[in-house]
Amino acid sequence: MLTLGIDPGSSVTGYGLVESRPGSLRTRGHGTITPPANLPFLDRLPYIADAIEGLLRRVGPDGVAIEDVFHSRNSRVALKLGSVRGAALLPVLRARLPVFEYSPRLVKQAVTGSGAAEKEQVRRMVRLLLGLGEAPLTLDASDALAVAICHAHALPIHRARENSARA
Repeated sequence: MLTLGIDPGSSVTGYGLVESRPGSLRTRGHGTITPPANLPFLDRLPYIADAIEGLLRRVGPDGVAIEDVFHSRNSRVALKLGSVRGAALLPVLRARLPVFEYSPRLVKQAVTGSGAAEKEQVRRMVRLLLGLGEAPLTLDASDALAVAICHAHALPIHRARENSARA
């Protein structure tokens, strides 16, 4: 299964493609979507949506895993992040791809064993799990790959639920 992981952000949105097969994970690409810094916030949203749409056309993932909104003390930040998530999800929903949402804590837990891991710890484990060595990897891209890895670990649970719903 090829999963597109998305780590939404208004300045930088990370993405990562993880192919999962029984007993193995490998990356099929990663990067960032970075709207021009001078763009007003609302103009960044279609920029992000267009970039995600282009990714979907190029790589044809089987599903999309995205980081869920975290609880923020600053409601303005949470609202902006929610808007970015909506912009990233719109082309996914239009393409009728399955969407799986994971909390930041669960993503960190799945990749590092600790829901309180720091971003650098996540990046180190993503490198190890995907055999990336010291290849360039931004924190935003590693977070997106971590979301896709989290989904790969959760796949057996999703499949079991689908099978029990059919029975």
